[in-house]
Amino acid sequence: MKIVILDGYTTDEGSLSWDGLAKLGEFEYYERTLPEERYARAKDAEILIANKVILDREFLAKLPKLKYIGLLSTGFNTVDIEYAKSKNIPVCNIPDYSTKSVAQLTLALLLELTMAVGNHNASVTNGEWAKSKDFCYRVQDIIELDGKTIGLIGYGAIAKAVAKIAKALGMNVLANRRTQFVSDGVASYASLDELYAQSDVISMHCPMNADSDKLIDGEAIAKMKNGVLIINTARGGVVDETAIRQGLDSGKIGGYGADVLSCEPPKEIVLIGAPRCYITPHIAWASVEARSRLMDIAVDNVKAYLSGKVKNCVY
Repeated sequence: MKIVILDGYTTDEGSLSWDGLAKLGEFEYYERTLPEERYARAKDAEILIANKVILDREFLAKLPKLKYIGLLSTGFNTVDIEYAKSKNIPVCNIPDYSTKSVAQLTLALLLELTMAVGNHNASVTNGEWAKSKDFCYRVQDIIELDGKTIGLIGYGAIAKAVAKIAKALGMNVLANRRTQFVSDGVASYASLDELYAQSDVISMHCPMNADSDKLIDGEAIAKMKNGVLIINTARGGVVDETAIRQGLDSGKIGGYGADVLSCEPPKEIVLIGAPRCYITPHIAWASVEARSRLMDIAVDNVKAYLSGKVKNCVY
């Protein structure tokens, strides 16, 4: 059984080990694979494992030996799922491995927007405290979260973890998802319009699909409170980044924190230089602990397939 990993570097840049997969068959590993390199590397693969390499219909049709697709991610928008299903090729992802890490970065972005730790540290490092006439000063307003309302768009495992953290901080928690739910004691259901109108903070946790494409646009922003804080650890495309920039420039949006952009890596970032804007390079999932869980689940998925019991198939 030939196993090929097309782009494993972001999962493990050297601190972990692929031995668990290597023991299951003939094994080939590539740190990165360009579109023009895909076929030469994958043509004999029976088990193909990838993260962000595009596995479209045209490419998959050239791989007659392919029996299994494993993803090193929770998302599966890089794969033509309908084609794989038509050929009875299971596509198995890695669910829930990064829930705690993504929730943690969501909190980090929220605290940066409200406490400005980075800006105050930079000010001190630049010598401004040493020159101050007072024992303390502020480079921007500090916001207390207790009593504020956070609105979660999407209410899966990550959003639920964020909801518990927000509740512990004394926040009121609203959530919206496709299907209405009864309050679980942490979050209360709200329509999108209700969530926009009532939330001091809005945090994105929805999947990227046709319904969520640019969900937060100029029209949605206009329905929000003045000074609203927006956090996006979902996918860059769930917001209209130009509208976010305009909202930041006008002051309608009080701050934007994101771990994702609509194009990654970005060729141009419309948000660079925007006031009260913090962007991290898609790292929420990438704690050592989360990546270790990811690799363990990837191995378990392949073992399950080889034993005839497919698990974590996305269709």
